[in-house]
Amino acid sequence: MKRSRILAPVLALAALAGAAYWFVTRQPERPSGWQGYVEGYLVFMAAEEGGRIENLNVEAGHAVTEGQPLFRLESSAQDAQLAEAQARERQAQAQLDNLQAALQRPEQIAVLRAQEERAKATLDLSRSEFERQQQLYARGIAAKARLDQADSTFQRDKAALEEAQRQIRAAEIPARTADIAAAEAALRAAGAMVKQAETRVAKRRVFAPAAARVQDVYFRAGEVVNAGQPVLSLLPPSNLRVRFYAPETALSTLALGQSVAVSCDSCPKDLTASIAFISREAEYTPPVIFSEQERSKLVFRVEATLSGEGLKLPIGLPVSVQPAGARQAQAGPGS
Repeated sequence: MKRSRILAPVLALAALAGAAYWFVTRQPERPSGWQGYVEGYLVFMAAEEGGRIENLNVEAGHAVTEGQPLFRLESSAQDAQLAEAQARERQAQAQLDNLQAALQRPEQIAVLRAQEERAKATLDLSRSEFERQQQLYARGIAAKARLDQADSTFQRDKAALEEAQRQIRAAEIPARTADIAAAEAALRAAGAMVKQAETRVAKRRVFAPAAARVQDVYFRAGEVVNAGQPVLSLLPPSNLRVRFYAPETALSTLALGQSVAVSCDSCPKDLTASIAFISREAEYTPPVIFSEQERSKLVFRVEATLSGEGLKLPIGLPVSVQPAGARQAQAGPGS
């Protein structure tokens, strides 16, 4: 009995010593993996103005290329505004053309002055003839018909000279340049209105900003949407990621650009992803990771970009993530 009482404490001390030795000398286990899921950053496509959807060109699951039409809103009002703006631009152009056609250039004014000189010379001749016929008629030598003819010629040549002088004055009006400047400004304003109308028409059509897959369609042709209200969502390949949560003890083993192994029941073999984000703020394990053991632990969010076959994984798919080397070690040298 006495021997048993002595042996029990000795065995207990030996067990404690062995446990302490194992705790101090054991090698830290390499992390076997973390639970995560596939996440995608969607691009929500909406028109800048509201209206009725006239045409929907894609469906959920369709692959689209950059610049491909997605949908179009009804644009009869905007088309009418564009037609009106274009008509006003043509009107302003016509007014400017008329003013520029009326503006005489220096060489044209020189032609008008030459015509004025000829008109003066012709008028001098007709004046002399008229005065001569007056004298002859007063002396009873010339007939009244000759005097009337000379007077008619004189009045005609006098009017021709006045018309030539009027044309010169009109061509030299300084205000003509100001009128043309105003017409040019009106034409520029009309052109700006056309561009605004064209922009409004263009905003009724929405195109894919990049190559992507249509994730979902929220409205159909014939439905009315508000300005900025998404009609559909796109998922570009570069926006597909694996999101997982690692404990603080694993942060030292993770780095940006590092490859991690991704696996699931339906995942392709040897699927990897590249770490693109490591959060520096701790958080509790999110409820999407269903684990009673991990629920109360603080973890750090990590995101890794997928490529190749990984781009075919659906959003929300649960996956298991582990360092790329860990999977090879688990497989063993004989595998």
